[in-house]
Parts: sequence; structure tokens; C-alpha cells
Amino acid sequence: MSGYLTAINRLRIVKVREVKRESPTVKTFTFHDKFCAKAEPGQFVMVWIPGVDEVPMSLSTMRSDGRCSIIVGEVGEATKALHQRKLGETLGIRGPYGNSFTLENGNVMIVGGGTGLAPLIPLAEKLAGLSKGISFVLGAKTQDELLFLRRIKTVLSKVDGRVIATTEDGSYGLKGVATDPAREILEKGTFDMIYTCGPEQMMYKMLVLAERYRTPLQASLERLMRCAIGLCGSCVIGKFMVCKDGPVFSDEQLREVKDEFGRFKMGRTGKKVSV
Repeated sequence: MSGYLTAINRLRIVKVREVKRESPTVKTFTFHDKFCAKAEPGQFVMVWIPGVDEVPMSLSTMRSDGRCSIIVGEVGEATKALHQRKLGETLGIRGPYGNSFTLENGNVMIVGGGTGLAPLIPLAEKLAGLSKGISFVLGAKTQDELLFLRRIKTVLSKVDGRVIATTEDGSYGLKGVATDPAREILEKGTFDMIYTCGPEQMMYKMLVLAERYRTPLQASLERLMRCAIGLCGSCVIGKFMVCKDGPVFSDEQLREVKDEFGRFKMGRTGKKVSV
């Protein structure tokens, strides 16, 4: 095991095999890596952009032939530099790190928004061969920002699944946010698990709904990470470190940090900032 940990912690240089624009601000970058190919849904990698920074990214594709991908939203200096990477250019990769979603074979709900859909897509692919039913709710501000709808529909077409899309401006699907139809679905049915990833305030609302309808929940959190191995403390939330104890947390764990979850995170200066 120590040899494996040493291997995944070692920086590996990979070539960008494909770049696909998903929305005006989001791109998918595909590469080949044997360690990432063995990752489970929910795990993340540290991506190094030479001369700029190293940032955490969820894996959105993990194939047995080594083909893997990350979804990158252009939100800061590092992701802007990453967006400028072209076919054949290189990136540095460490990982995969963290825990993964625990698979439930009953009736499940998946709720995601924005680039938070990244770990939920491979999760849905795994659940498609296991769960009795899947309700997938995804949201975005506009139709242009609604990600991976076709891929999600393809996955769920193989099972007893349904897809509900929302946009805040009403340009596609239901007008509103993803938690609106999620609440209505929970009112009418019973679920064995809720999986969620996306804006933290959205996930907080899903935690409240999970408590109201007595449904277990797993949420994948995003935090500032510098080391990914539990040394720097930059990703701390309450008594947990997201890189080591997460990034996937249960509803029980989130209740222990409810004074911070959905409200605050640690910024680059070490001070708490609003999420």
C-alpha cells in the first residue's frame, strides 16, 4: 500500500488528448493516466499548471483503458490558465485522492449544479447497473450553462430513470433552482439515498430536505486545497479536512459542521470567507 501511495503522490506529466467546450465558461480536458483510471466516483486529483498553481479537480471520466477527464470552469487565475491549454500540451497530475461515494442499490436521487456535476456523472454510470431507480435533478442559471444533459439522459435511458433540468431564467426545463423539483419529488416518494454536488448553499438546502424527509445524504464538498494529503489545513471544515476525511461526507458528518457548511470556508489568507 505504501508503494501505491508513493506512486499517486508523485507528480505525473500527462498530455492533453482532447479539449471540448461544454459551455461559455466550462471545458472538458481529457488525458490518459493509469492511476486515475482506477479512481472511484467522488475522488479528485491535483492538477498542476506550470508557473501558475496547483488546484483540485474532480474526475468526470475514468475508463479502464486509461482515458480520464476533468471539467474546468473558468473562475480564477489557475483555471483561466488551464483553459488556455491546447491539444498535445502537458499538465501535471497527482492523485487520485480522498474517498468516494458509497453506492446504494435502492431508489436514489442525484442533485447537481454547475461543475459539481463532474463527480455525479461517473456516479450515475455506476449506479445505472445497480440501483432500482434514479432521479437526476440538475440545474444552471441559463440553458447555455446547463452541462452534460445528453450524457446524463443516455446513462439513465438504460435504467428506470428520470432527468429533471432547471434553469434560473427559464430558458430550458423548469424555471427555478434544482432544489425546487427535488423537494417536490421527495414529498411524493421515498428514497434510499440522496447524492449531491454543486454550489454549497444548494447542498445545504439538500441537507435540510434530507433531514425533513428522513433520507440519508452524501455530499461532495469543494474547498481550497494545497497539499491534498492532510498537512496544510487549508481545506478544514470544523473538525474535518476535506482532502482526507472527504471530499464526500454523509449527512451525519455534515450536521457536525452545520455552523460552517453552506456558510463559510477558509480563504487563501487563512481567514473565513462566505461561500
